[in-house]
Amino acid sequence: MRREVTEIDDIELEEQDLLLEEQAEGQELYEHFRLEVDNGQEPLRIDKYLAEHMPHTTRNRIQQAADAGFIHVLSAEDGLKGKASHPVKSNYKVRARDIITLMLDRPHYDTTIEPEEIPLDVVYEDDQLMVINKSAGMVVHPGVGNFHGTLVNAIAWHLRNLPSYDPNDPQVGLVHRIDKDTSGLLVVAKTPEAKSALGKQFFDHDTHRSYNALVWGHLAEDEGRIEGNIGRDLRDRQRMAVFPPGSEMGKTAVTHWRVMERFGYTTLVECRLETGRTHQIRAHMKHIGHPLFCDERYGGTEILRGERSSTYKAFIQNCFRLCPRQVLHARTLGFVHPVTGRQMDFTSEWPEDMQAVIDKWRRYIRGSEAT
Repeated sequence: MRREVTEIDDIELEEQDLLLEEQAEGQELYEHFRLEVDNGQEPLRIDKYLAEHMPHTTRNRIQQAADAGFIHVLSAEDGLKGKASHPVKSNYKVRARDIITLMLDRPHYDTTIEPEEIPLDVVYEDDQLMVINKSAGMVVHPGVGNFHGTLVNAIAWHLRNLPSYDPNDPQVGLVHRIDKDTSGLLVVAKTPEAKSALGKQFFDHDTHRSYNALVWGHLAEDEGRIEGNIGRDLRDRQRMAVFPPGSEMGKTAVTHWRVMERFGYTTLVECRLETGRTHQIRAHMKHIGHPLFCDERYGGTEILRGERSSTYKAFIQNCFRLCPRQVLHARTLGFVHPVTGRQMDFTSEWPEDMQAVIDKWRRYIRGSEAT
């Protein structure tokens, strides 16, 4: 199950990775973890050593933290001399009585998930699972800058009277995730057995998921397939980038798309996922030259296609105001019920902001709306 959970947690992750932000020069750091190396410890790479002593993280995360200057070491000798700890790289060899600290650029915060009375749009619910239609703007899980008001806080409140449901137990809860500014369907497991079974379906690509997205430009074909590894952009760590299939960079990702409706300078598409990587649709569509409309992080808030007239520019700005987020909606979700074995299929209608901007484009191509 360990492998399954690692893969599932990679699905449309929120931008909350505590260890990926670069350390600003002179910035105050706060201690989040401290460990003194045993007397009998033989020299060992610090990333390997910490991976063995920090069970809730991975060696890759530790390496990223070291690259960002967050892993500090104070040797026994330097301690006796009154010196301060200093950042080290992943290949530093720990020695007996080294004091290792994880220093982050924000104070330690209690991430215990507490129930909060927040309205939920529950599409389906039984004693094993529930399907939720998430609104755009709601963060899925607590993280930096969003420790309250998240979807998991709302779920904890909704299930507060279910004794077997512990919102802080990773064996229950959300099976997959979508971005803060993406709307649509998510499934929540109420029992460890349900989460294990559903997690396996996601890992084996046995689920059926489709997204609707408005993208910039005219796609020459009516349908297509995008394959390319997805990993952190080497120049902008807040974005994902696409690397050649089979390369050592990123993880395998495949997106199938088909045209639903054409608006001249933009196109409404359906995207089906074979894999579920962070920002997969957003990164893949940008990679083929068609960023999502109003997707600021991937260049979609620029006027990428169309006329130079002030009237057209005003029209686009009005569209951005109607739907001030990437126009992306998790429309369908299908899976096999973990207990009954019955096929479960759900569809979510577009939210008002997405419907409004698509209607505006329809009127524009009919010539019935200038701005």
